[in-house]
Amino acid sequence: MKKFADIGLIGLAVMGENLVLNMESKGFTVAVFNRSLEKIDQFMKDRGNNKNIIGTHSLEEFVRTLERPRKVMLMVKAGKPVDEFIELLIPYLEHGDIIIDGGNSHFPDSNRRTAYLESKGLLFIGTGVSGGEEGALRGPSIMPGGSPAAWLLVKPIFQAIAAKVSDGTPCCDWVGENGAGHFVKMVHNGIEYGDMQIICEAYQVMRDMLGMKAEEIHLVFKEWNEGDLGSYLIEITSDIFAFRDADGTALVDNILDAAGQKGTGKWTGVAALDLGVPLTLIGEAVFARCLSSQKEERVEASKLLATPSHAFKGERELFLRHLKDALYGSKIVSYAQGYLLMRAAAKEYGWNLNYGGIAMMWRGGCIIRSNFLDKIRDAYMLNNQLTNLLLDPFFSNTIMDAQPGWRNVISEAALNGIPVPAMSSALAYFDGFRTANLPANLLQAQRDYFGAHTYERTDRPRGEFFHTNWTGRGGETSSSTYNV
Repeated sequence: MKKFADIGLIGLAVMGENLVLNMESKGFTVAVFNRSLEKIDQFMKDRGNNKNIIGTHSLEEFVRTLERPRKVMLMVKAGKPVDEFIELLIPYLEHGDIIIDGGNSHFPDSNRRTAYLESKGLLFIGTGVSGGEEGALRGPSIMPGGSPAAWLLVKPIFQAIAAKVSDGTPCCDWVGENGAGHFVKMVHNGIEYGDMQIICEAYQVMRDMLGMKAEEIHLVFKEWNEGDLGSYLIEITSDIFAFRDADGTALVDNILDAAGQKGTGKWTGVAALDLGVPLTLIGEAVFARCLSSQKEERVEASKLLATPSHAFKGERELFLRHLKDALYGSKIVSYAQGYLLMRAAAKEYGWNLNYGGIAMMWRGGCIIRSNFLDKIRDAYMLNNQLTNLLLDPFFSNTIMDAQPGWRNVISEAALNGIPVPAMSSALAYFDGFRTANLPANLLQAQRDYFGAHTYERTDRPRGEFFHTNWTGRGGETSSSTYNV
């Protein structure tokens, strides 16, 4: 074993443990530390036994084992624990050493930590790591941002442990300055929320409208996974419907319908509101989880508020093809909105994001990995100034083809009283985006009527603002013009 470790990792929970084993399997010596010392001893006796891993029992010992410039990766709970460990580490570190936050941190925290550590002569990387337990062990998607000077020092390790696409390209590259890495990971998680919700909506339509059982639904998702919708989430969904409980029934039918969340979807929605981006599908996915958590209230409501008596009378196989179109069209909108959010953030924070490269970072290892991402890479290779994925020839043609089936599914779901908020909001966004004249002219008239907020005119250049004394009592004074 080498005298000094190539990298150190703090936090031996599921992700931390598996990342350590991944690094060691790629030829790196890793030092480990955990706040609970018993966890270190257990790890060294068990999964870390006879491997190039150095167990340490104090931060001083931990830092002393690291090769200079030291690289310390934190895999601890986001928020205060990250800041606490940073403060504990600083006295032991030297100029040019690197602290890496690999948790699900909020990007403003990474902005702040980059500036703070650079002011002390240290370097910081805030990196998204996606792929769950299996990805951490076998190859995750890694999205690093922070201090640019740190990238070349950690690049050999990160790209060695990352997932690889078919040509061997690692699903890891530099994203951008300060919080860019964690921002892209946040958007990834928001898209994950959206993907999961539209899959769940397709499931409810199959179960409650078409009367399909778990085994039948399993076969549909298995077929879908072999085509354009092929992805990790579609694959595991197929597996879930085939899994049996101890009594032989489908396990999924025995799971309570109350979803949890850790906050990254909410952060994505809040960032979209802050930046003025219509992230409607992901927002509905977050709210759908909130509604699901109100289980007791929903049960009571179901006793009082009757379901529509309309019954589906169509041809099932044809409708399943329409449902696939609805899923695919909604998925396109979800990614289009996610990319709009990244473009807005890049402009706001001065990041130079490689949008096609981000698609390739998501192509393997992560939860939203899918065949679909190749098409996004191709779109940005064709036009790296693309403002909206819906304007790319492939995506515009595909979503137009999906329209008839998509609209049919939304209509039938509404008639049957089945909620499909994510699919519906995606279609509403598509219809709004392709509409040259929205009713916002009336909205501006209303704002000017009650608040003298002014309006622009269709017969005058953009940027000229006007106010009307609608009642004859308001005078000519107008409010200042600004957008939040």
